[in-house]
Amino acid sequence: MKRPIAIILGVCRLVGYIARYFGQPQVVAEMVAGILMGPSLLGLLFPTFQEWLFPPESKTAIYVVAQVGLVLYMFLVGLEFDLSLISTRIQSAAAVSAAGIIVPFSLGAALAWLLSGDSTFFTPHVSTWEIMLFVGASMSITAFPMLARIIYENGITGTSLGTLALAAGSIDDAAAWCVLAIVLASFSGMPSIALVAIGGGVIYVAVLLTFGRSCLKYLGTWAEKEGKIGNTLLTITLMLVMLGAWFTDRIGIYAVFGAFIMGVAMPRGFFAKRLQEMLEPLVTTFLVPLFFIYSGLNTHIGLMDTPYMWGVALLALLLASLGKGLACGLAARFHGEQPRDALCIGILMNARGLMELIILNIGLERGLIQPVFFTIMVFMAITTTLMATPLFARARRLQLSEGAMAAVPEVISNDRQ
Repeated sequence: MKRPIAIILGVCRLVGYIARYFGQPQVVAEMVAGILMGPSLLGLLFPTFQEWLFPPESKTAIYVVAQVGLVLYMFLVGLEFDLSLISTRIQSAAAVSAAGIIVPFSLGAALAWLLSGDSTFFTPHVSTWEIMLFVGASMSITAFPMLARIIYENGITGTSLGTLALAAGSIDDAAAWCVLAIVLASFSGMPSIALVAIGGGVIYVAVLLTFGRSCLKYLGTWAEKEGKIGNTLLTITLMLVMLGAWFTDRIGIYAVFGAFIMGVAMPRGFFAKRLQEMLEPLVTTFLVPLFFIYSGLNTHIGLMDTPYMWGVALLALLLASLGKGLACGLAARFHGEQPRDALCIGILMNARGLMELIILNIGLERGLIQPVFFTIMVFMAITTTLMATPLFARARRLQLSEGAMAAVPEVISNDRQ
């Protein structure tokens, strides 16, 4: 286990250095590194070495550690998320989110309907409507952690644009998880599981963000009183995170949702800042890369070995991009956003990244989709995520350029006066 992890971390960092020259964040580099180290490239060129590097027993260990990493990462995302941002733009955020769910969901469901009955893509015992729900949810998901990172790195966290994108992304993902809960419940043959999942999730959020938040304030007071987060306080915090993740996983919603809400409920200020400083380096540089590698080990680009397969992949990419980006952009414009801001929102919401890979891995593990369709959707997720950062940067530059040009007449007028 030590051998593959050491090489994994080295490759992820190396690919990260290369990705910087193309304006891509480290998390995108880790997604690409996962594909490079899997059967798509390393296994294709050096199959013996790839098998030596990732023996079957190591994959199980990587999976377990990766799940812990995902839980902690989503907790940190929640810790950075300001819930008050949603309340300031709730109407626009709801509209953008609704458009970003309904349109790509419908297009994804239509794609699934076209491909249903083909055992190359889906397992034979899965019904057509279950496939449609799953693919629709996969198409409509937004990579909220990726979106938050892009917004943070561009310095627009507290702006109108950043607030609207974060609020819409959070609502979008919550709805997608509810749909996924319905799919998994129906797949298990017990509809009551869906009711437990959605009802339990609503209760969990309501309790944690009201009564729970009041109780958690004592953690912040404790940290400020001692001037640090000691071992005991850190242990209690991590126990709460894992309990939240366990609860949502137990009721049928994925564990990362519980961790994210726990992060949102945690006290801000000194406590949150110190906790981020303690956990973020370990989580982002050591644990999360393992998840991308695990996803890469399940992705085999060689399975897309016919023009038909590549045609399906390109169709999925087109439907995902138009359905998500265009729908969200038009909804933002309809609600009064400037043209360039609306374009930026559409680009940001089209990034899928980590959350998409989580859903796809669930579908593969539960036997809803076949490795071929998993690979097609991973291709779509990585491509839309790769597109997000450079397109967003270009849209921002166009906006600044347009603003500068608009200011010229005003400056000339002032000079004349």
